[in-house]
Amino acid sequence: MALSSMTGFARADGAHGSYRWTWELKSVNAKGLEVRLRLPPGWDSVEVPVRARAAEALTRGTVYATLTTSREGVTPVVRVNEPVLAAVLSAMNDIGKRIDAAPAQLDGILGFKGVIEVIDEVENDDERRAAEAAFVAGFGKAVAGLAETRRHEGAALGAVLIQRLDAIAALTAGAEEAPGRRPEAIRERLKEQVALLLDASDRFDADRLHQEAILIAAKVDIREELDRLAAHVAQGRRLLNEGGAVGRRLDFLAQELNREANTLCSKSNDVELTNIGLELKSVVEQFREQVQNLE
Repeated sequence: MALSSMTGFARADGAHGSYRWTWELKSVNAKGLEVRLRLPPGWDSVEVPVRARAAEALTRGTVYATLTTSREGVTPVVRVNEPVLAAVLSAMNDIGKRIDAAPAQLDGILGFKGVIEVIDEVENDDERRAAEAAFVAGFGKAVAGLAETRRHEGAALGAVLIQRLDAIAALTAGAEEAPGRRPEAIRERLKEQVALLLDASDRFDADRLHQEAILIAAKVDIREELDRLAAHVAQGRRLLNEGGAVGRRLDFLAQELNREANTLCSKSNDVELTNIGLELKSVVEQFREQVQNLE
């Protein structure tokens, strides 16, 4: 399966009968899938099937979906709102009894808000249901386009993540070959430190110092960290090759890589190893930031 980003944009439009419609979709990063709809008044009936279409095509991300509609070729109908007109006339009659004023003219009465309504020709139920089906189908087309743009971006992200894993593998190999982590180098440094202590005082127990030196040597050994780094890199490559919705698993893997890099830095007893550990932390952070964009 292909990798997918969580960011993208798509647009689809069309017409059915007297209706024209346009869907605009954009998506951004999120922990799960959230669809935020903006629908014209009176079209709430399309919400449930539209959400179902989104769940079929996408796994993660916040999707902002906006539907705009219009009707064309429909004769407008001018209608008098009788209850509003009656209320206006009643109020004018009451006011006329209190003050001396000229009678209201027709144009003034009709100018009151709500007295005159201009509406589209009333649609029948069949036309309404057909328009709803067209809007839902149009959303399906738009969300398919969104998924495609997310796959294109996912492919680019995958290439970047492979480069980051290659860099982590190279730094791990550099740590493996660092002169400072060789047993003889560790042993020589410890020997020098013990010798300095013994020269400074004759109260130290040489056997106890030897035991402590062995414990210190074990603590600074980074063999396990290097092995785990190599295993995490191999797992990351497998996940990227597997594709699909692997963003969460790669995010967890990035945390594990960061933990090993931190431990390597804390155990380092050599400038070169410390520099490698710091560079590892930087590359792992770059890896984690890119992973945040994957579905």
